[in-house]
Amino acid sequence: MKMDREYLSELKMYTIPQILYKQAERLKNKVALRKKSLGIWETVTWGDYLKFVRNVALGLISLGIKRGDHVAIIMDNQPEWLFCELGAQSIGAITLNLFTSSIAKEFSVLLNRFEAKIVVAQDQEQVDKLLEIRDEINNVTKVIYVDPTGMSFYKDDWLISFKELLELGKKLDEREPDLFERELWKGKKEDINLMMMTSGTTGIPKLAMLKHENFIDMALKWIETAPIEVGDNWISITPPAWIVDQMWGIGVAIMSGMVMNFPETQETLAEDYREIGPSITITSSRFWEDLASKIRVKIDDSGFIKRKFYDWGLKIGGLVTDLEARKKPVPVHLKILKGIFKYLVYRPLLDRVGCLQIKAAITGGHPISPDVIRFFRSVGLNLKHAYGLTEGCGVFQVQPDDEVKPETVGKPLPRTEIRISEENEILVKSPSLFVGYYKDEAETKKALEDGYLHTGDAGYIDEDGHLIVIGRKEEIMRLKGGEAFSPDFIETRLKFSPYIKEAVVFGEGREYVTGFICIDFGNVGSWAEARMIPYTTYTDLSQQKPVEELILSEVRRINHELPRPMRLKRILLLYKMLDPDDEELTRTGKVRRKFVYQRYIDLVEAMYSGKEEIEVTGKVQYRDGHVGTITTKVRILNVESIQ
Repeated sequence: MKMDREYLSELKMYTIPQILYKQAERLKNKVALRKKSLGIWETVTWGDYLKFVRNVALGLISLGIKRGDHVAIIMDNQPEWLFCELGAQSIGAITLNLFTSSIAKEFSVLLNRFEAKIVVAQDQEQVDKLLEIRDEINNVTKVIYVDPTGMSFYKDDWLISFKELLELGKKLDEREPDLFERELWKGKKEDINLMMMTSGTTGIPKLAMLKHENFIDMALKWIETAPIEVGDNWISITPPAWIVDQMWGIGVAIMSGMVMNFPETQETLAEDYREIGPSITITSSRFWEDLASKIRVKIDDSGFIKRKFYDWGLKIGGLVTDLEARKKPVPVHLKILKGIFKYLVYRPLLDRVGCLQIKAAITGGHPISPDVIRFFRSVGLNLKHAYGLTEGCGVFQVQPDDEVKPETVGKPLPRTEIRISEENEILVKSPSLFVGYYKDEAETKKALEDGYLHTGDAGYIDEDGHLIVIGRKEEIMRLKGGEAFSPDFIETRLKFSPYIKEAVVFGEGREYVTGFICIDFGNVGSWAEARMIPYTTYTDLSQQKPVEELILSEVRRINHELPRPMRLKRILLLYKMLDPDDEELTRTGKVRRKFVYQRYIDLVEAMYSGKEEIEVTGKVQYRDGHVGTITTKVRILNVESIQ
């Protein structure tokens, strides 16, 4: 059931919580949210959704929250995130979501910069981090914890449970039954409702300020163009601190009447996918890279007949995909063969990974290899590349269904204008653009010059009007001979290998390209076990001679697909995974390239000095904050002969 245009036109005049209020009146007893708990899907109707938001809002008023105050939320994907966020926004408070994987020091910096008055924490682990920095976050008057497990011995007036918050709200509602509506309808769509952390690839994340109308415009863009109907399923898997689930959770899902589904754990995600059968999904490139790797490893481990059918199916699917991308007619015999393999290979495979019911699957965030797009499209999954930014309120550029070119990010959604500057920077104009960075006028002015968002990404528009993103403008490198290359271009192709988890390449001002490789511990571990190769830790496995030969063969294969100046000459297998806790990755998984270069400068220089081996002592920061050390020898491997 599609929503009618007249009703959508009415909704776009309101704030997000006001739209929820309207939808609760219209869809009262229909399912709005599902959460899997102990193997059972628990449902929340639209009417109950509003009741939770109402009680949270009034509970926050009871705790002293006023219009314009700031509320921070440290939660993973679960309905209480939405109740707390929309409850706060209903009474004019501004919210900020933080990553649950962050360490206490990061919380201290961000909560102080945000000036949070109340923090909603998921569980005991997050509460412990906040107690550790209690003296540093003087603005915080209360911490609300959602999961009471392990909290019974915490006797502290600073802490209050989510259940107690709801009780406070109910009591206030009994005393002043019209208070919620009075506060709710004071809101205006032009109000700032949310701040989002930027990726922080070049340093401390900035806080991007977004308005209700930004999310409303973004939601309408998707409702107008994507296969979305009332009651369709969306599964929430990217952290609420990332713009994608915000764009969908408080934007598209509420505007369209979709159902938000929350898996029980990451471990049950594939099973939960199969049970829910999401209609459309958007998640990070890393999710699809990992899934492609797992599928390819499973196929390699299968029997001869299954492997042959898979290879034939992938070949046929690949031929059809390539013809469709070039807008060329598909011969009848290929259509027939693809139809046969749809039932022999594609459907069983997609069912196993929980993607059988997906009408459109979209990847965003970090650039993804065209090989990953081609791989999934070859087996019948409508996977498309998209482009967006936190400052743009999410994804505003996507490949149309009938024009999927794996190397591009497609065309703009409605009311979005894309321009390329003289310096090849991608510029964006749209009603969904952010207001600016919180308390940072200089960076705001730089980002929103002449009414366009200056993305910092380099790219160009091809002859079909598709945008091709080369990479971060500041990260485009030049070899000593003057040849330009994008590190992202090389790294995304390396990560298509099922045995390579992460890659970081170097070459600025050098004679050739080199790189660090982080192995995929799970896939390489399985490969080693099948060959009776003993190992203990990640460090031990990464430095095994057979593993080095495995990775060398993968890099050499990928090298042949790259232009000659971009081919890697030397690599090393890094003795540890890059980690956000070590500040090597952002919380969304993007490499902090400059930081990695500076941290491992001795290893980089060794690759260019002709050394065959280097002894390293590295520091590792653990989740509890203490720092350990790793001492090992790392071999430097020649991929191609150095001229």
